[in-house]
Amino acid sequence: MNIQTNTNKDKIGFQKLIAVFGVILFIGKIIAWKLTNSDAVFSDAMESIVNVISAFMGLYSLHLAAKPKDEDHPYGHGKVEFVTSGIEGALIAIAGIMIIYEGINSLVVGKTLNKLDIGIWIVAATAIINYLLGYISIKKGEKENSLVLVSSGKHLQSDTITTLGVVISLIIVYFTRIYWLDSVVALVFGLYIIFIGYKIVRKSLSGIMDEQDPDILKKIVEILENNRKTEWIDIHNMKIQQFGSSLHIDAHITLPWYYSLRDAHKEMENVIKLLAGNTKRSIEFNFHMDDCKTISCPVCQIYECPVRERDFVKRVQWTAENITRENKHTTV
Repeated sequence: MNIQTNTNKDKIGFQKLIAVFGVILFIGKIIAWKLTNSDAVFSDAMESIVNVISAFMGLYSLHLAAKPKDEDHPYGHGKVEFVTSGIEGALIAIAGIMIIYEGINSLVVGKTLNKLDIGIWIVAATAIINYLLGYISIKKGEKENSLVLVSSGKHLQSDTITTLGVVISLIIVYFTRIYWLDSVVALVFGLYIIFIGYKIVRKSLSGIMDEQDPDILKKIVEILENNRKTEWIDIHNMKIQQFGSSLHIDAHITLPWYYSLRDAHKEMENVIKLLAGNTKRSIEFNFHMDDCKTISCPVCQIYECPVRERDFVKRVQWTAENITRENKHTTV
């Protein structure tokens, strides 16, 4: 319990750092825009507003997700991470649209840029800081299974790509005085930002809708298959839900029908301990014990079974495809 609490505090503390840097970098870009009068820099600054809003939203969601279960939320509050991450993705896409709008407007109206040398240094510095902070956030989010930190990191890195585009356009314009290039680069990276936002929204919706995560399922199945015991005749009808960084696993396990309730429960606990001990995420289990039927004999590897009714035929390998099926495994 203490380990989980410390982890949550650590994630919240890091998200606070992201929020503070978001405000500082936004101010830096506003200064660069005032100096250069560049629409591309202005668009990049507006995108940073999304950074700030998203950072504080992420901070709130991490605080809420860390709250323990209660009567109104029996599965905890982890789902809020998917909601805030989805909103953040939508904001990223909106920022991309804003960049495209400003770029088109600049192409139509036209502008003269000023003090590009100073603006280049300021904007380049914000890009470096954003990228490093985003990289750390993604790695930390992946390590601690936090969608908010991963989304924040991707947002910061996507902002870095946009900012680098702005820097490149400013450098080219500085030497060539071809001012419309500034807007063209902004348009290209605006489209890229929209794509990044779409991907984040898509991942968030999959979590809200309890869409099966193939990577998580594959890992769970590999653990079971590589540590399989003969007493575990069959595991099927597996479902995995995500609640923030926590998982909820439902499954049916088939055990010998002649086992006592105590022995059957012990084997079920062995499966649970195996999964809990080989994953870094908090897992809640809901296993249903099935007694073996005659149809299970052909796949049952208890060769000395005293009540076998049919001969053993073959071992069925558990895979991500067949372990989620509703019915018991058979040779057919």
